Amino acid sequence: MADFFPTDQSTWVVAGGVIVVLLVIWLVVRRRASGDRLARVLDDISYDRVDGILLPNGDEGEIQIDHLLLTARGLLIVDIKDVAGVVFGSDKMDQWTVISNERRFTFTNPQPALYDRIAAVRQIVRQVPVEGRLVFLDAAEFTKGVPEYVAGLDELQAEFGEPDKAAGKFKIEAFKPHWDLVRKAALGSQADAIYGRPNS
Repeated sequence: MADFFPTDQSTWVVAGGVIVVLLVIWLVVRRRASGDRLARVLDDISYDRVDGILLPNGDEGEIQIDHLLLTARGLLIVDIKDVAGVVFGSDKMDQWTVISNERRFTFTNPQPALYDRIAAVRQIVRQVPVEGRLVFLDAAEFTKGVPEYVAGLDELQAEFGEPDKAAGKFKIEAFKPHWDLVRKAALGSQADAIYGRPNS
C-alpha cells in the first residue's frame, strides 16, 4: 500500500499542481465553447446584429443593450447571464439565488432591466415588434420553474430561428427602416462602429 501512495511531500505538491492546471484548462475550454455556441446561435437567428450599444432611455439618460438583433419576428434584445448552478428565481422575487457546488450568491431580478431596454427600443420603433430574452447559458439550471422571458440557447434558437432564410429575408424588409432608426439613435462614439457594420 505504501508503494501506491507516495510518502514524499513534493510528489503530492506536484500532483496537486497538475490537478489544478488540468481543472483550469477544462474551465477555459468549457467557457470558450460556451461563448462560441452563443455567437453561433445569435448569428443564426439574426439578419443583422449590434452589440454593446447605448440608446436614449426616455428620461434624458441612456441605457445599454448588450445584444440587439434584427430577426424575422422583429427586433430582439438579448441579455446574457453566465452563471453556473441551480437558479432560484420568479417573476415576483426581487432577488434571484444561484447555488452551485462552490458557492451561493444572489443577484437582482433581471426582468425589470429587460423591460426598460424593451421600452427604450419601442420608443424609437413604434410599429415594429420588440421582444427581449434573458438568456442563461448552459451551466445554469432552473429546477423550480422558468420565469417569464428566460431562455436557454436551445429555446432561443427554437423560438427565433427561421428555417426558411429566403422567406425570412423577405419578412425583414419591412423592419429595415426601423432597424436603421435604432442604429442611428445609438449614442456616443459607438455610432461610427455600428454604421460600419455591414448588413446581412
